[in-house]
Amino acid sequence: MAEAWIKKLSSSQKTCIVQDNKRKVHFTFSDGAELIEEYDVNTDELLLRKWRKKSTLGNVGKWEIEVGEQSSSLNFEIDGLVESNANPVFIRKDTKSHFQWRIRNLPYPLENYKIVMKPQEGQIVLSTVNKKYFKMFGIPDLTRYGLPLQQDVIEMAHANNTLIISYKKPAAYVELEKRLLQEIKRLKASKDGDVDCATS
Repeated sequence: MAEAWIKKLSSSQKTCIVQDNKRKVHFTFSDGAELIEEYDVNTDELLLRKWRKKSTLGNVGKWEIEVGEQSSSLNFEIDGLVESNANPVFIRKDTKSHFQWRIRNLPYPLENYKIVMKPQEGQIVLSTVNKKYFKMFGIPDLTRYGLPLQQDVIEMAHANNTLIISYKKPAAYVELEKRLLQEIKRLKASKDGDVDCATS
């Protein structure tokens, strides 16, 4: 399964630029799906991953963020819509060694949270004893590479009204991640005039 995913990435159309100290790679697949990844040039940390897929009718869908945050320049107050800054905000922001999720605006103490793994479904279930919050999520990276979920590698911490969930990356995934990053760094300039993704 891992080789199939790597082959799919290798056969996709790719463009790459280095801009604002970020390595930005745009993949376009044969089925019309698009993937954008952004890496920190100095640390190789994945900053953003987002997908856009076509519907069954061929319409282009909205970008869906898998990792990181999309900086938005939209002014929601123009339309009279302002998202409450008190609502929980669920964001995935990985480190080199862990998949990591941060849920802001959760004031409850650590003992209030429960995590249950559902390996057969590829899902992680987060709930609270006081029934104030519930979230079911997966790790698409492991699904794409055919790697199972494990219960004993997940940890939680709580500070500053933010719950932090960390899942240690399997050694097999870390190796595949390194391999993929090496391929990305080898990408050359595209015909559209994008700069070489390899840094000097």
